[in-house]
Amino acid sequence: MSSPERILKSHQLRITDCRLEIIQEFLDKNIALSHADLEEMLKDNFDRVTIYRTLKTFLDKDLIHKVLDDGGATKYALCAHGENEHDHSHEHVHFKCEICGETTCLDDIDLPQVFLPHGFEKKEMSLLVQGVCDKCH
Repeated sequence: MSSPERILKSHQLRITDCRLEIIQEFLDKNIALSHADLEEMLKDNFDRVTIYRTLKTFLDKDLIHKVLDDGGATKYALCAHGENEHDHSHEHVHFKCEICGETTCLDDIDLPQVFLPHGFEKKEMSLLVQGVCDKCH
């Protein structure tokens, strides 16, 4: 597992306390987190705007990706690519537990191939599986 410092360096990002702490939360929790989740965890150290801007920077630099969630809140997850690998797909299965509510990336499960009708162009695809996770089962 990489350190927050190495992850930031590999994405050519300046190292700041907020960036380090947000990456550490993603590494520690290993689940998708919303802005509100991070705000609650880091409220003593950073304001909501700083957290929002950090998430936007991470999205722009392909360090995190948005996660489909049926609850309406946008969630984010740390990308599972190598430190120098910036060409990867975010198209993998996400699993949401009906008991604990955690959403997890299942990076080893690829999405099925979908053939669209003529004239349709795919921009993004996601699949959310709901059920009971291994911790709650």
